[in-house]
Amino acid sequence: MKSSKRRQLLRGASMLAAGGVAAYAMPGSATAQPRSPFSVSPTFIPIAGGSDLFPVRRIYCIGRNYAAHSREMGSDPTREPPFFFQKPTDAVQNVPIGATVDHPYPPLTKNYHYEIELVAAINKGGRNIPMDRALEHVFGYTVGLDMTRRDLQRAMGDEKKPWEIGKSFDHSAPLGPLQPVAAVGHFTKGAIWLKVNGQVKQSADLSQMIWSVAEQISKLSEAFELAPGDIVYSGTPENVGPVVKDDVMEGHIDGLPNISVKVV
Repeated sequence: MKSSKRRQLLRGASMLAAGGVAAYAMPGSATAQPRSPFSVSPTFIPIAGGSDLFPVRRIYCIGRNYAAHSREMGSDPTREPPFFFQKPTDAVQNVPIGATVDHPYPPLTKNYHYEIELVAAINKGGRNIPMDRALEHVFGYTVGLDMTRRDLQRAMGDEKKPWEIGKSFDHSAPLGPLQPVAAVGHFTKGAIWLKVNGQVKQSADLSQMIWSVAEQISKLSEAFELAPGDIVYSGTPENVGPVVKDDVMEGHIDGLPNISVKVV
């Protein structure tokens, strides 16, 4: 990120931390919003290597982006164009490096699933971003979990109703601190795996993604105007499955710090 854009993003984070939604405008907006009598806590992701914070604007997730996972979900990956869904910003659960964080088992479900994913953070927005320029919009990466109330998701799908209740809920997006591109580069290949209680459950390579991070950003920008503060969950490999209370999940992507989460 150019130093001026980085300063602008982080200055926004500092203002949010100090005053909530009182009078802050995200980078690129014309004016600050009017002050509000309500106190709303903003969402941040720590940036590795210091005390800087990344303010979260939107969370985008791509569905069925590994062929084997698409098949296990009952779809044909050779025919399906990319599709996306969103999570609320307060789905973020920060997981410090080297720590195991307690993760609450959510209400209403009896089939709670893990999905390990590469997460990209956007520092520069735009519409109709060309694929060959898309990675210029990425600030950094981390390891994340797209936690899913699978029984609720499937029930809504069977009824042809929106299935946000299965995906978009509190703490459903645990992730590690952001690792800036300047430090780790971009990710097109490398091992991605998830262990539960020390046993490997998911194991694949990032090169097996149907749509690369660059393609995802380009496709997203056709439907939405992307902006600083957006993050993109880039899909999960096959062998998703359930966890119960006291299970410990460990997520790994080559070149990034692991994350560890205990279901409580």
